[in-house]
Amino acid sequence: MPFFEYGQIEMEHLKRRDKKLGRAIDQIGRIQREVTPDIFAALIESVLSQQISAKAAQTVSGRMYTLLKHDITPHSISKAGLAAIKGCGMSERKARNIMGIAEAALTGIIDFSALPTLADEEIIKQLIALNGVGIWTAEMLLIFSLGRPNVVSYGDLAIRRGMMNLYGLKELPKEKFERYKKRYHPYGSVASLYLWALSVL
Repeated sequence: MPFFEYGQIEMEHLKRRDKKLGRAIDQIGRIQREVTPDIFAALIESVLSQQISAKAAQTVSGRMYTLLKHDITPHSISKAGLAAIKGCGMSERKARNIMGIAEAALTGIIDFSALPTLADEEIIKQLIALNGVGIWTAEMLLIFSLGRPNVVSYGDLAIRRGMMNLYGLKELPKEKFERYKKRYHPYGSVASLYLWALSVL
């Protein structure tokens, strides 16, 4: 499994822009986070995992991979059908959302192969038009499937907690969040990796 790519250039840039984040980068070192280059499969995994524990998501995902013979594609999902997808252990609503995403791909409503050529904002716009996909899910796909370099998600509780821990804040209004986000530009995704690490301190 490949990892999110970054190196000294990104780390040194962030260290110059933000001394507190720089100290955290030095203490934590390089972070390796796996990415899933297949954006369709990554999206299905993300929708499947919504509002359930990591352990439950792993179980349901394992069943779905077995059902589909490790071939997570619009065609394989459509061919399996709603009942079989739901039978992997998810709610009917979630199964319908997954079927809907597969149908959108098959009918050309969204062209997953073209997404890597689009700007971040356009990718988010197309993804959130799908049932079951919100802004946070789309932003995570930008980082962990497409490897986009400048994503810091206000909708991610752990990102906000990491920011508050880093700067010693008791609250984090969106305006202040946006100021820090601009400071991390153009390597916000790398900053996000460290903010996630700082969220558990």
